[in-house]
Amino acid sequence: MMPSHGAELIWKAGTQEDFLAGRYSRRHEIRFDGGASLAGSSSPSVVREPWSDPAAADPEELFVASIASCHMLWFLDFARRAGVGVRAYRDAPSGEMAKNAEGRIAVVKVTLRPHAECDADAATLEELHHKAHEACFIANSVTSDVRVEPVFEIAKV
Repeated sequence: MMPSHGAELIWKAGTQEDFLAGRYSRRHEIRFDGGASLAGSSSPSVVREPWSDPAAADPEELFVASIASCHMLWFLDFARRAGVGVRAYRDAPSGEMAKNAEGRIAVVKVTLRPHAECDADAATLEELHHKAHEACFIANSVTSDVRVEPVFEIAKV
């Protein structure tokens, strides 16, 4: 049996809001199993302030971050299996929104820009990123074009 994953979202209308007129806060709480919690909101580029909270994570950011996180976790695992020690890893992923083939607004492209600090050559890193991309459950679940553009910094020996 394959695992199932879930979260809990909690939103409540404020007392000074006019829900039916669209003047209500989109800020909410997202709770994950294990106890982690974070503030969520609509993107200020979709719903203007004060009805959205730019300090909270919006669904588009969470979507991009979930792909990047999945890729990183697979990369670390494949690096470990290959005997490549990784000292640090960072990424600056981005998502591009546009109309998709059906004419609906969607995140049509996600670009990962991972940078791993490790002792490996560019070809090995390229192979590890390729394997991570192929294995990533999240990238395998979406129709967006997911690209991996690793940043290589080969250590001087």
